[in-house]
Amino acid sequence: MCGIHLIWGKGANERSIQTLVTGSRHRGPDQEAVYSPWPGLWIGVNRLRILHPGPDADQPFWTQDGTGLLIWNGEIYNFKDLRNVLRSLGVEVLTQSDTEVLVYYLKFFGIEGFKKIQGMFAFIFVDLVTKTVLVARDPNGEKPLYFSQSPDTLIISSESRGIARLSGSEVDLGQLNNYFYFRNPAPGKTFYKGVRAWKPGRYSQIHHHNTFRWDTLKIDQSNEDPLSKELFRDTLEKVILNQFHADVPVGVMLSGGMDSSLLYALWYRQTGTPLPAFTIQVEKQYRKKYADGDAASRFTQTIPADHQLVEIDQKTVLDHWHEFILSVDQPIGDSAGFLTWMIGKKAKDQVKVLASGAGADELWGGYQRHKAFHQYLESKNFWITWAPLLKNLPFGRSWKKFNSGIRTSANETFLNFSALSNPKSELLDDYLRIMDADLPEYKRALDFDRQLYLVQDILKIQDNALMAHGIEGRSPYLDHQLIQLWKKVEDTALLRGKPWIVSCLEDLELTWITERKKSGFGLPLLEWLSENGPFAKKVFSALKEFGVNYRSELPIEIFQLTQNPHQAVKYQFLSVYNLFLFAEWLKLHKP
Repeated sequence: MCGIHLIWGKGANERSIQTLVTGSRHRGPDQEAVYSPWPGLWIGVNRLRILHPGPDADQPFWTQDGTGLLIWNGEIYNFKDLRNVLRSLGVEVLTQSDTEVLVYYLKFFGIEGFKKIQGMFAFIFVDLVTKTVLVARDPNGEKPLYFSQSPDTLIISSESRGIARLSGSEVDLGQLNNYFYFRNPAPGKTFYKGVRAWKPGRYSQIHHHNTFRWDTLKIDQSNEDPLSKELFRDTLEKVILNQFHADVPVGVMLSGGMDSSLLYALWYRQTGTPLPAFTIQVEKQYRKKYADGDAASRFTQTIPADHQLVEIDQKTVLDHWHEFILSVDQPIGDSAGFLTWMIGKKAKDQVKVLASGAGADELWGGYQRHKAFHQYLESKNFWITWAPLLKNLPFGRSWKKFNSGIRTSANETFLNFSALSNPKSELLDDYLRIMDADLPEYKRALDFDRQLYLVQDILKIQDNALMAHGIEGRSPYLDHQLIQLWKKVEDTALLRGKPWIVSCLEDLELTWITERKKSGFGLPLLEWLSENGPFAKKVFSALKEFGVNYRSELPIEIFQLTQNPHQAVKYQFLSVYNLFLFAEWLKLHKP
């Protein structure tokens, strides 16, 4: 929806805050502003107008008495309920904007009010009476927020690169090890030294720029309805009607898979309103494996949509690669980033909101690693005993990864299944700390994906790639109501293979979608890199150059891959692409 920025302390001035605002204009091309509430504090905002798109909901948004102001990024899905609470207290709400509701809720209820907010958000609320600043990020991490703090200055922004430019932060090549295994820097870190990610669910009421204390939002689980598929579907239907609402055009990223198809099918069955729907279509020779375009086309023959295919081939990637890399705030080892960016480029003249199926796989056990982990847990003693003896069996890549990842520790085993290859032991502590010991082992793994993979990969890609084109991404499966329902599920059978989603599709006579083989959302990297065509030539050349230029700073296994990438394609094609992406980003973004 927006970009938000704050500079507090010695480095705060109009020129610096304007630099942050100008650098993230793509996040909010409809309106921007900078303001100094008091000497030494500057804030800035870029607004993408979604709800109440008129100028009377522009930001900073002030309380009528001039004692508080808000800049923020996101959507509050329960803002109508909160507005009713405010009106019952005699608060006059003049617009239909969730922004006005949020500023008054924070003014009157403060931190306690924050705990009642349901939505995706990152916000900065300035209280001019107490001279404090309340900063928070939503519990799911749907909206990004970064910060850098020194004894003299605090900088907060929706993007890390703007902070890096202002603070003079250098690229942190020490994060390459984490990136090589887990596709991202270490939890909470970025590729810039001294620039940190504000953790999901964290909030702080800051009294001075160099002293603030973290707190974490605890959400009340108040729904006492008995768990059932019917409750799941009823909740999802309500969520869809709520999250598909906007005062601007809305569309859907439609993969032809279960998650996005169910969202759109339930929308259409409830409203009868077709929406723009966008799907990646690869070259014909690869469609048996990468069949999203054909599947979505079949789906929209039954359930009408303004369906549009986004054609992708090697030339498409090469023609748009430079523009894509320029838009990347933090490199993420996932080719879905480019595909999402291409969907945004196609959709930007038609919609300002795109809904996706993000979160369904992580929460409801949709990935191959979840299936493998369940198999491990079901026969744990067998695998621990026999895995070393079976390691040389002549099976394929999936078997080798499964077998080599087996450990006596269930947590370490799942980390191995999650990583592109078994990570070094010295990297594990940061990830093991995320594991919730209070949860059963299988659900603990899903919760790990919810906290890490979803936040640092799926949601970061969606936000970065779509906001590059001024489009807001929404993820209905991550709605507060569905998260609370998920938290109450104890039967692991309901958390394997998305059974409620499968059953809902069957009820809608869409069983054929549930029978599709899952191929993932990404470029046909193995095929392209194996063919040694124009894309492979660019990748291999860039990697060799990267390895030579940074040889002294690269771990040995990364350096060796950069010098012989063609030999690594068969088993490490994902790592080849990821290092290529990082090398290309580094060329453009190194301060």
